Amino acid sequence: MSVANKRPFSVQFIATAFLMFWLVLAAFPFLWTLWGSFKVEGDFFSKADWAQSLRGTLTQVETGATFTGGGYFGAWVQEGFGRSALNTFVVCVAVVTISLTFGTLGGYALSRSNHRYAFWFLLFALIFRAMPPITLVSGYLLPFFQWNLWGHLSTTIIVLVAINQPFTLWMLTSFFRNIPKDLDESAMVDGCTRFQAFRHVIIPVMWPGVITTGLFSFLLAYNDFAVTSILLSKENQTMVPKLASFLGTTQTKGNVMFAVAAVVSVTAPLFVMIMFFQRQIVSGLTAGAVKG
Repeated sequence: MSVANKRPFSVQFIATAFLMFWLVLAAFPFLWTLWGSFKVEGDFFSKADWAQSLRGTLTQVETGATFTGGGYFGAWVQEGFGRSALNTFVVCVAVVTISLTFGTLGGYALSRSNHRYAFWFLLFALIFRAMPPITLVSGYLLPFFQWNLWGHLSTTIIVLVAINQPFTLWMLTSFFRNIPKDLDESAMVDGCTRFQAFRHVIIPVMWPGVITTGLFSFLLAYNDFAVTSILLSKENQTMVPKLASFLGTTQTKGNVMFAVAAVVSVTAPLFVMIMFFQRQIVSGLTAGAVKG
């Protein structure tokens, strides 16, 4: 009989009820924002009666229906949020690709090195990563302005990779160290070169670790505000700075609902991605915690 079946029914009921309560509590802000994104501003931000956001009283009066997609139309079409989504995709793919390419090669080399410089290299990388990103951006501004590179996606990709690379190196080095060196040696005895052993033997074994590191790199680039808001021009903004621009110092009617719709548009892909890669994330984190 399993341990779960030995537990009293009351304990199982309380644990299940608490878990359900916690899930509802955690998901409520997003679900409420998702619901409100299909209402007009007067309903969603009603001070007289919060239930208006449920009934859609003003939404019915202004649009003739209980729900409206005006917020999404205004954000994506009128304010060009679709361009920001494309910019975000380009930045994230580039940052993840470059970070993982150098991270896997560097992490493998550091994990197999017997020299003390590997320790000091990782230590300096950790110090670099611990610095606030905003302090690092200031060092890039002068050359970017002098070379007329400010405002482009490529400059932001360079800075985000520089900020993200130490973290990628640390994670991947940890994963590689948990893979026995015997695998490398066996492959090389069978005729593989060092790079062939790395490509055909080591990478398939620690693939969950690569995916986990790639997801964290993606989230860093996807959610970044400080770097992208400073280095990107208005035309090349990614989604997070663009979202903030809807809530400027001058509040225009409708802009708040553009922001609400943009919040849902930014958050929804993250839910889908985490649900899709949840097994790889758990496997990768577990692999990094168990000594091979």
